[in-house]
Amino acid sequence: MHSGLSRSISALNSVATGSKPADLVLHNCSLVNVYTREIVPDTEIAISQGRIAYVGKNASHTKGKQTVIIDLEKKFVTPGFADPHIHLDQFVTPLEFVKKSILCGVTSLFADSIDIASTCGYRGFSEFVKMTSELPVRIFHVIPGGMPVDRKFSHGKTFSISEEKSAMKIPDVIGLGEVFSWTKVTQRDPKTMKTLSAMLERNLVINGHTAGLADKKLNAYVSSGILSCHEPINFDQVLERLRLGMWIMIREGSIRRDLTEIIKFVHSNGVYTDRLMFCSDGLDPIDLTKFGHIDHCVRESVKAGLNQVDAISMASKNCFDYYNMGKDLGGIAPGKLADILVFDDLNKLKPNKVFIGGRLVVSNGSIVSKIKKYTIPKWMTKTIKLKKITENDFLVKSKSDLVNVNVIDMKTEIVTEKSSESLSVYNGNVLASHEKDVWKVAAFDRISGSAKHTVAFLRNFGAEIGAFASTWSFHENDMIVIGSNEKDMAIAANHLAKTQGGMIVVNNGKILSFMPLQMAGIVSTDNFEKVTENFENISQILTDRGCKFKKPHLIPLFLPFLALPSIRILFSGLIDVKTRSFLKVVTG
Repeated sequence: MHSGLSRSISALNSVATGSKPADLVLHNCSLVNVYTREIVPDTEIAISQGRIAYVGKNASHTKGKQTVIIDLEKKFVTPGFADPHIHLDQFVTPLEFVKKSILCGVTSLFADSIDIASTCGYRGFSEFVKMTSELPVRIFHVIPGGMPVDRKFSHGKTFSISEEKSAMKIPDVIGLGEVFSWTKVTQRDPKTMKTLSAMLERNLVINGHTAGLADKKLNAYVSSGILSCHEPINFDQVLERLRLGMWIMIREGSIRRDLTEIIKFVHSNGVYTDRLMFCSDGLDPIDLTKFGHIDHCVRESVKAGLNQVDAISMASKNCFDYYNMGKDLGGIAPGKLADILVFDDLNKLKPNKVFIGGRLVVSNGSIVSKIKKYTIPKWMTKTIKLKKITENDFLVKSKSDLVNVNVIDMKTEIVTEKSSESLSVYNGNVLASHEKDVWKVAAFDRISGSAKHTVAFLRNFGAEIGAFASTWSFHENDMIVIGSNEKDMAIAANHLAKTQGGMIVVNNGKILSFMPLQMAGIVSTDNFEKVTENFENISQILTDRGCKFKKPHLIPLFLPFLALPSIRILFSGLIDVKTRSFLKVVTG
C-alpha cells in the first residue's frame, strides 16, 4: 500500500487544520458518499501525499501557492471500483488488461492467478506479482487455493507448505485464492487444513468456491474460516450463504453472467447489500470491450432496481471491507487513499477522470499516466516442451473392424457426460465419425517433456474443420487437440509447439486461424487489439463452420478440469470425475 496511514497522519492532520497546504484540491464536486448512502453537492476534497486530508464544504484553508486546484463543475465523484476476484493470467498481459479496465473506473484488482502457478510454479507466481507491481492500478494477489484439484489425478505444479509461507511475505499478497476443491475441506485433508490454519493465524483472507455445497457441508466449509463465494447462480444460493455470515461476489464475467437474476431478488426482498460485491472471475477481450468491467455491473444493477449508491458501494466499499482494507480504501473520507472517479453522468458511468493515490491517471477518457512496460523473462515463454508429433500419435489401435468406445459428450462448453458409440476401424486405427459428430480428442503433457498423451473421443463439437488445438487448459495445462483427422491434428499440435503456445484452427493442411499465447502457453504478449482480433477470428471461424457452442475456446479450457462433472481428459488418461477412476477408451 502506498505510504501507510501510520506514516501520513501528521501530514494529513496538518492539511486538515490548515497548517500545511494540500497537494491537490478537487473543487465543486457532487460526492457519492458510500458511508451515508447519499449524494452530497458542493463538496471539496483536499489531498496530500496520495491520501485524503479533508472532505467538506470549504477547503480554502488547505489551498497554498503550490496546490493544484481542479474545478469539477458539479460532476460526481465516487471511490475507485474494485474486482475482488479475477483470473488475470488469461488472454492478455496484466499491462494490456489494465489499459482497458482502468477506463472503466477499476482502480483495484484482486488477482487469483492459478494457471500461471500451475504452469510455472512458485517462481512463475512471484514473477507475475512483480509484473503487476508497477502498473498504475492496485493489484493484490492471492496464493492459489485450489491446487491440486485432485491429488490422485492432477499434475499441475503446486506450492509446498514452505513456498506458501514464502508467498505470504511477498508484498501485495493478501491471502488464499478460491478453495474450489471443497471436499478437501469437508474431509479435512491434512495439507489443506494446515494451509487454512496458516492463513487464519496471520489474519489473511481465504476466498471460497462453494458450488454444490449446502447445509452441513456448507457449514463445515464456512466454519473452516472461508467466508466468501463467487459461485452462487441464483438468489436462494446467495441467501443461504449470507445467512451463514458469508460475503458474496456476484459474478458477471465471460464464463458466467449471474448478476441480473440475483440482483432483482436482492432488490425485491430488501436484502442488506453490505456483504455483496461484484466480480468478473475473468473477462475475455471481446466482453471487456463490449460490456466494460465493474462499471457494467453497477449499470445493470441500477437497471434491475438497486439503489444507485448501494450499487456503487458494492463496487467499492464492500470489497475493501471484506479484505480488511477499509481504513485505506473503499470510500472518499479523511485518511483514505485518494482513489477517486469523476463522472459527468452516473447513469452512463463512464469516468471522465480517474485518480489513483491522488495522481491523475485518466483524463477525458484517455490514459494520461506513463505506464512502464515489463520485460517478460525468456524462461516464461519457453514452456511447450514437446518433441515432433506425428499422425501416429493420434491413433487409437484396434484389431477389430468395429469397436465400442467411451465418449466425452459435450452438453455445454463446460459440462460433459459419459456416453458410448460404435466406431469403424481402418488399418488398425479407430476413426472419428463425421456422421455421428464424434471427434478424436488428445491431451499431451506439454510441461515436463515426457511425451505422455492420451487419445479419446468427443461428441457434439460440430465444426467443419480438421483440428482445433490449445495449450491453455484450466489448472492442468495439458495441450488439448480436437480433430476429425490425424494429419490436421498433427499440424495443429506441431505449430503450437513451434510457436510456444496458442490456440489454432486447421483444415485440409492449412492454418485457418491462430492466436499466439507466448507467455507460459496461456497469455499472449501481443497488444490488446491484436489479441482481440485473433480471438474473434478463431471464435468466428469455428461458429461459422458449425460449432454448436457460442464460446468454443472454452471446450479445450475445461476438458481437463477435474472440479466439474463428469468426464475429463488428461495426458494420463480418460477420467470419470464422479467415481474418481480411469476409463478405458475402447470398451469392446
